[in-house]
Amino acid sequence: MRARIYQPARNAMQSGTAKTKGWVLEFAQSSAREVDPLMGWTSSTDTATQVKLRFETREDAEDYARANGLEFEVLVPQSRKPNIRPMGYGENFATNRRGAWTH
Repeated sequence: MRARIYQPARNAMQSGTAKTKGWVLEFAQSSAREVDPLMGWTSSTDTATQVKLRFETREDAEDYARANGLEFEVLVPQSRKPNIRPMGYGENFATNRRGAWTH
């Protein structure tokens, strides 16, 4: 079976980085999906795609794949540069403010 190991990206509705620290091993789809003629639902006989294994480190996920004879590929995440500077409410009224006053 083929698997991919990746570090999940943050949700578009999140501003933080919760649930993005660990690594996920996910199995690739081995059979094609079919459309049910009566209901129109998409289905597959492959249940391995429903399994997502979570690991603390990338090495743990790779060791698991090797121990179980899985063919895997590792997707290395792109680094995100921090562009948010923490500041308080009082800094909106500072006299040494660099930006234009909007109030």
